Amino acid sequence: MVEMLIDDFSGRDFLSKLGTRWRTVSDQVMGGVSEGRITYDTIEERQCLRLTGDVRLDNNGGFIQVALDLAPPDSTFDASECTGIRLIARGNGETYSVHLRTPENVRPWQSYRAHFRAGNEWNTIDLPFESFTPYRLQAPLDIMRLRRIGLVAIGRAFHADLAIARISYYV
Repeated sequence: MVEMLIDDFSGRDFLSKLGTRWRTVSDQVMGGVSEGRITYDTIEERQCLRLTGDVRLDNNGGFIQVALDLAPPDSTFDASECTGIRLIARGNGETYSVHLRTPENVRPWQSYRAHFRAGNEWNTIDLPFESFTPYRLQAPLDIMRLRRIGLVAIGRAFHADLAIARISYYV
């Protein structure tokens, strides 16, 4: 299967293969108290990006995430030649989400979401674009105008530990 690489985490400066930077975002931007951090790690000889932290529901909170712009500022990525997002991931048995954003997402809480379980072994996870559902918006996902991707621990109080060794679009 053909892939278009987003990142394989072989660098150590949080700069993706697209030339944009990974960054953490949490519910603290809106008064929550969840805490998350990203690090580089090597697990079973695989270099990876690791999101760890505690998701807490206090003060109407409930998420931590690592996010990446999929295109330079004020532009978008056309993924119409692709079928979806592929991850090589492992975790602590919890359910996580991939959130996509387009220019239609005008509010910070809006996104297109697909969920996956990250077990304690490395797995390849394919998330077809049709599995992404709109959250708090009506517009369907326009894969010709992708702006940002987020790997998210959300919605319930738990300890997050998610490692990603590779993220790509797949055809």
